[in-house]
Amino acid sequence: MTYAIPVPLPSALVDHHAVDLERNYSDGWGVRVDDVATAPSGEMYVLHGVYRAHRVDDNGADAAKTVNFGYSLLTRYAPDGAVLATAVSGQSEYMRQDTTLGGPTTGLGEELWWAKGLCVLPDGTLAVTAPNDQTHLVTADLTAVTAHYGASRRRHEDGPSDPFATWISTTPGGRLLCTTGEYGVYNYGSLIGNIVSLTDQPFAPSAKPSLRALASMEAEPVKHTEADLRPGVLFHGRPVGMDHRPRPSLTEHLTALELTATQYDWHDARLGRPAVVREDLFVVPVFGHIYRGGSRGQRFAFVLVSDEGEFVGQLGGMHLHRDSPFTGFCFEVAADPERERIYHLNRYGLFAWTATGIRAQRLDLEDKRYKLLKHFTLKDCTPAGELILVHRTQHLMLRIPCPAVLGDLSQVMEDALRSYAKERTALKKQWQPVNWHWVNGAAPLHRL
Repeated sequence: MTYAIPVPLPSALVDHHAVDLERNYSDGWGVRVDDVATAPSGEMYVLHGVYRAHRVDDNGADAAKTVNFGYSLLTRYAPDGAVLATAVSGQSEYMRQDTTLGGPTTGLGEELWWAKGLCVLPDGTLAVTAPNDQTHLVTADLTAVTAHYGASRRRHEDGPSDPFATWISTTPGGRLLCTTGEYGVYNYGSLIGNIVSLTDQPFAPSAKPSLRALASMEAEPVKHTEADLRPGVLFHGRPVGMDHRPRPSLTEHLTALELTATQYDWHDARLGRPAVVREDLFVVPVFGHIYRGGSRGQRFAFVLVSDEGEFVGQLGGMHLHRDSPFTGFCFEVAADPERERIYHLNRYGLFAWTATGIRAQRLDLEDKRYKLLKHFTLKDCTPAGELILVHRTQHLMLRIPCPAVLGDLSQVMEDALRSYAKERTALKKQWQPVNWHWVNGAAPLHRL
């Protein structure tokens, strides 16, 4: 099995913009990895991006090395980790019309640039999602965008509004677990994720399914009107909005459960990406307000919700301060429906739970055997039962098999990290990366 897999930049993009890979990110450019998704066939997809912003002290430099740009990239991998193709979408109108990297785009660049989520739908189509319930459908071979859905960023902005979801995950039975936004949450004028919902019909470019609301994070968004109703998001057969939504809300449940908590502790909370534990059970991250001066010790919870909207409980065994996900903003959870396991990684530990919410493992990242994990973000659990982690600075993926018995997690992790270190050394000799930037010129490059 391959443990270490690079996330590369297309050589055509690097050459066209004369990207100096040795420059520090503080000089106004950067590369990010947003999400990873795996198809049942074993093929993997990575959503990542690269940008560069003009700096005042760049005046007089070569224009090719200073022009602004921003691209979202989709890279497709074979099951063995080989790069099969990359698709690129430009952020600005200028980049959308530039034909150097494979022809003009369809005009989705700015929306796709903000994309954060990636999901492989049951028919193999990719769903790329972004805030404001932006959803793009992309063919599995990365050659075309087949549909686009989105809403206005502000409550009273003019323009077309046909949103779908901000996050999407698939269940083993092919249903879609989603989050959608509402205007007026905490009196904000922009869309904020507030509803966890489920589809009972397939998603196709010509047939967007309706969403059945399971849970709401905040119970009473402010000043809702008929104009704020979402005809595609239903609760008991009627559109969610105003005073019609699942109650009690998740924050109301959490306040009632925790004797030392008050409703204020959950004011300005946020909804993370839900994960599928099994066909009828999901885990939903909810985390409190983020403060500029630091939020370690703030309240957070990983809530278990059934496919009928029942509040089942929450994941236990985490300390608000000692295990805080606010350090580094590590709120991701991944689940293995085959074994009904749940995983979470933050700067303090790797955690594993059973489907009942009982913590089965905590690997302390201060232990030198697991300390390398501090540099990774948990992104996915594949249909084959493999955890996918992404190194935050070295642009490498770490693929780890989930143990059949959670008691074996520590040994599996030790073995994976040793193999990863050896494979990383071999990859450096093969790819010759510059400052941990991997460049690929062999795979086909498509333009979205």
